Amino acid sequence: MTSALPIDMVSDVVCPWCFIGKRRLEKAIALRPDIPVQMRFRPYFLNPWVPREGVSREDYLTTKFGSAERYRTIAQRVALAAAAEGLSYDPDNIKRQPNTLDCHRLILWAGEIGNAARMKQRLMDLYFTEGGDLTDRDVLIAAAAACGLDADRVRARLASEDDVERVTRDANSAQEAGIDGVPCFIFGDRIAVQGAQAPEHLAQAIERAASEHDARVAAG
Repeated sequence: MTSALPIDMVSDVVCPWCFIGKRRLEKAIALRPDIPVQMRFRPYFLNPWVPREGVSREDYLTTKFGSAERYRTIAQRVALAAAAEGLSYDPDNIKRQPNTLDCHRLILWAGEIGNAARMKQRLMDLYFTEGGDLTDRDVLIAAAAACGLDADRVRARLASEDDVERVTRDANSAQEAGIDGVPCFIFGDRIAVQGAQAPEHLAQAIERAASEHDARVAAG
């Protein structure tokens, strides 16, 4: 491998299969320790209709699934899949459904200091496991500070329009490119795998993409 293989994860922090898919990708990368990779997190708006201030979880589930009860069966299946990966998904803990624009801004800013993966994981843990309110700016600032960002600087940036247009454009471009479900993993800018696939399946995609990546580099 002559250079790190780029891996793009297109996802949203409130997507439970993205929560699971990120962990499975990490396991896949560990299965191929000989292949250096460069992770890039690309934004996606799973629920672009949710307003910036968010909505109650009950209203969200009623709008999307017909009722909170109807979602319960789905949630149980997802919680079991999460538990199998060593994750905790507690849907009853979630009281508010956020718009995730500000979350994606934080991930972008954390990437400036090499902590995008850590920021993404912290936001997902807050939401799925701890029932944190991702519409609360203080919650976001505390999460950012825990991931090495300066709290005062983050507070000022969140209050501004800093990178709002960029994140929105990037999220929209993913949908315009035909990505209609997440997570979606893109290996080496060429091979796309949709869904929270098993680590072994993702590891095969990494291996194939790395071979193609090396061949392109060698060919100049």
